[in-house]
Amino acid sequence: MKLLKDILYKVSVNAVYGDTNVKVAQVDFDSRKVIKDSLFVAQKGTSVDGHLYIDKAISLGATTIICEELPIRLEANITFIQVEDSSKTLAIIASNFYDNPSSKLKLIGVTGTNGKTTVASLLYQLLKKSGYKTGLLSTVQILVDTTVFNATHTTPDSVTINSYLHKMVLLGVDYCFMEVSSHGIHQKRTEGLEFAGGIFTNLSHDHLDYHVSFASYRDVKKSFFDSLPKKAFALTNLDDKNGNIMLQNTKARKRTYALKTLADYKAKIIEKSFSGTLISINDTEFWTKLIGNFNAYNLAAIIGVAYELGLEKIEILTIISQLESVSGRFEHLVSDNGVIAIVDYAHTPDALRNVLQTINDIRTNNEKLITVIGCGGDRDRTKRPKMAHIASQLSTQAIFTSDNPRTENPDTILEEMEEGVSAENLKKIITISDRRQAIKTACKFSETGDILLIAGKGHENYQEISGERFHFDDLVEVKKYFNLLKK
Repeated sequence: MKLLKDILYKVSVNAVYGDTNVKVAQVDFDSRKVIKDSLFVAQKGTSVDGHLYIDKAISLGATTIICEELPIRLEANITFIQVEDSSKTLAIIASNFYDNPSSKLKLIGVTGTNGKTTVASLLYQLLKKSGYKTGLLSTVQILVDTTVFNATHTTPDSVTINSYLHKMVLLGVDYCFMEVSSHGIHQKRTEGLEFAGGIFTNLSHDHLDYHVSFASYRDVKKSFFDSLPKKAFALTNLDDKNGNIMLQNTKARKRTYALKTLADYKAKIIEKSFSGTLISINDTEFWTKLIGNFNAYNLAAIIGVAYELGLEKIEILTIISQLESVSGRFEHLVSDNGVIAIVDYAHTPDALRNVLQTINDIRTNNEKLITVIGCGGDRDRTKRPKMAHIASQLSTQAIFTSDNPRTENPDTILEEMEEGVSAENLKKIITISDRRQAIKTACKFSETGDILLIAGKGHENYQEISGERFHFDDLVEVKKYFNLLKK
C-alpha cells in the first residue's frame, strides 16, 4: 500500500481537489481492473478516452482520479488531480508506485525498425550464460530471470513494465534488456524509467499509419536517445543513415558499430552458409550459428553492449558462438529430401529484402527460392506493394497469402500487394488467400535443395481474422507437411 503523497513526486500537477493523504492499493488506467482504493488515470487514447470511464472507476472503488479534464461534478471523498499529460503522469506514477525499480538494476533499451527482438533476446542469453540474473521485455516473451510470461506488446504499458521490473529487483536481477518501440516512446510508456544504455539498430519503412511521416517516426526514436542520462551509453548503427542523428543531442556516452564504416565495433563477414557464419569483430574471428548480414549487425551491437558493460572478451566470444537464433527469426529446418524451410518475422520491406538477399547470397542458381508472404490488415497500407515487389523480384516464385487481415477483407490486401509486382515478374506469383493452403502449396512445389521462406509472422502462433484470433503457427505447418513426406 502506497500513500498518494509518496508517489506524486516528479509529477507536474495543475490542480488538486481532495485529500492527498490517502493510501493507493494499485495504479490502473483500465477501469475494468479497478479495485478498492485504486488510483485511476484517465488517458486520451487513440481509440478510447479514459475520461469517459471515470464514473465507472469510482463505482468499482477508485478513490483517486488523475485526469487532464476534470468532470463537471466532483464527488465527495474522491481525490481529483488534474495534470497536463495523463500518459506521462501514469508512467512516472507507475515507476514511483513500484519504488523506481529501473534505478535498482541496469536497464538497456533496444530501438529501431528491425532487429530489436534478436538483439534484446541474445543479450539476455549472453548475460544469463555469463552467470548473471537477467530479465527480458520483448515481443516474443517476458522473462523475469528464468520465469516466463507471455508478451502482448513490443513495449508493454508503463504499469506492466514497472511491475515486471519490480519483480526482477525482488529476485536480485542484475540486467534487463527491453525492446523500446516507437509507439511505446510516443505514448510515454518509457517515461520515468532510468536506462543504463540504449541501442539503435536501423530505421526503415514501418508504422507510417501511426506516425504519418518518416521524419516523425525517426524523431520519436531519436527522443529516446535525447533522454538518456550522462552516465548511460548510446550505441548506434553507423551504416544506417539515421545512426548519427540518434546521437546528435544525447548526453550519454557515444559508441558506434558497423560493417561498412569505421566504428568502435567493426564487423566483417568472412564466410557464410546455412549452418552459420564466420565473422570478425575488431579483427577477432569467431563462428556463430546465426546467419546473414543483418545478424552480423546484431552481433556487433551485442558485443558492443557486452564490452560497455565490462564483460571479458574471451568469455563473450565463447558464449556468442553458442547462442541460438531467436524464435521466428531466420528459424530453419530441413526436410528428409533436403528442402530448407526458413520461418522469419520479416514484416517490413527492409527486413524482407535483407532475408531474401541473405538467402540469395548463399544459394546457387540451381535451387529454387519460394517465398510465402502476406501483409497485415489495419496497418500501413503503403508497405503492401513494396513487400510484393521485393518478394517477386528476389524469389524464383512468390505466393501471396493472408497474414493477419484483422478487420480488413483479405482479398483487398492481396489486390493491393499485387499492384506492386512489375510486368516481368507477374508470371512468378500466385495468390492463395488461405495461409495454410499457401504453405502446403509451397512445400509441394519444393524439390531437393530448394529453399522455402515463410515470412511475416515468425514467432506468432495465431492468425487474426475478422477481429478474432485463431491458433496458427507457420513452423508447425511446415513440419506437418514435411512429416507427411516421410510416409
